[in-house]
Amino acid sequence: MTATNARRVLLAAPRGYCAGVDRAVIAVEKALEQYGAPVYVRHEIVHNKYVVQTLEKKGAIFVEDTAEVPEGSIVMFSAHGVAPIVHEEAAQRKLATIDATCPLVTKVHKEVVRFAKEDFDILLIGHEGHEEVIGTTGEAPDRITLVDGPDDVAKVEVRDPSKIVWLSQTTLSVDETMETVDKLKEKFPQLVSPPSDDICYATQNRQIAVKQMGADADLVIVVGSQNSSNSKRLVEVALGAGARDAHLVDFADEIDEAWLEGVTTVGVTSGASVPEVLVEGVLEWLAARGYEDVEIVKAAEESITFSLPKELRRDLRAEAASLNER
Repeated sequence: MTATNARRVLLAAPRGYCAGVDRAVIAVEKALEQYGAPVYVRHEIVHNKYVVQTLEKKGAIFVEDTAEVPEGSIVMFSAHGVAPIVHEEAAQRKLATIDATCPLVTKVHKEVVRFAKEDFDILLIGHEGHEEVIGTTGEAPDRITLVDGPDDVAKVEVRDPSKIVWLSQTTLSVDETMETVDKLKEKFPQLVSPPSDDICYATQNRQIAVKQMGADADLVIVVGSQNSSNSKRLVEVALGAGARDAHLVDFADEIDEAWLEGVTTVGVTSGASVPEVLVEGVLEWLAARGYEDVEIVKAAEESITFSLPKELRRDLRAEAASLNER
């Protein structure tokens, strides 16, 4: 094999855990350490199959609804955020709560509350049914219209075209979101933009890294789960950047060897809820098939960290018992 057709891997940086995911996963682990099992978690703490399975083995119990949590227990809300009504339901069921909502999602919630108070119509760009969108919409359901991509713009109606603002889900494709915004601005020239980007820094950085390597990659493998919005967007971004093929896998054993036919360069990245051990598994799988040369494609440095939820500094078991006695 000559140098010109040597097999290689382009490894995106940054990739994997963002600060919000890291905070949420550590929060579950700390809660289990401090209070013992079980700790209930409403919805998957983050959208990753391996992470959820690992935490289940440690004693976390994932539920779809607060009603499934026994009274007097501890329940944690996932990184995607919840609507105010969920906090009310937890209080009614006398549950001690830990809010692991990503601070960047909380920022969008606060923007919704502010603009709703100022009587704006809010156009929320996001994917219907996604947990983050459900939580954000719950802050002001009578003021929010969901816009699920550019094709949705035609049917958007507002009360007053001079009092509308767009906000977005934090894990979207930057390019598609701006395409949607451009179409909205054509229709509503007075559309107000959020005070700062709603799409999170980590989502943007991971997309930039994939764009940088996409044109040079015959195949891009994105490590992430099917219900992870930001992971699915990375597949779309890779194809849009010129990659010949791109696939989303949870684990290395999901890679189809047929994908490697005629491939000399494989791009590898992972979504913001993916632990590095899963990427290492993919790199080992590729190395065993001759893709041993790994080059880093670096788009940005990330140094952001978030402090753990304040509730972890309290005795929640005692709080739960106290609530149950009332």
